[in-house]
Amino acid sequence: MQNLSDKERKGVLGEVLMDELKAIREYVEDIPAIKKDLAEVKEDVAELKSDIKVIKAVVRDHSKALKRHDLEIHHLKQKVA
Repeated sequence: MQNLSDKERKGVLGEVLMDELKAIREYVEDIPAIKKDLAEVKEDVAELKSDIKVIKAVVRDHSKALKRHDLEIHHLKQKVA
């Protein structure tokens, strides 16, 4: 194993720290884009929630209408029989 002088150790440590700093900067650069994407996802989810509420209401109304029609058909069948 080779012994490094203090100057060489500081140089190696400096390179390691610079590499780590570069990696951190690359991640930090992505934060604004990630925040923008997250805001868009939040908007989309809010729209989907609203759409689902509408769909649930339509399905509920449709289900009630089908039950009424079934009852009407049942009553008509009884009258005919």
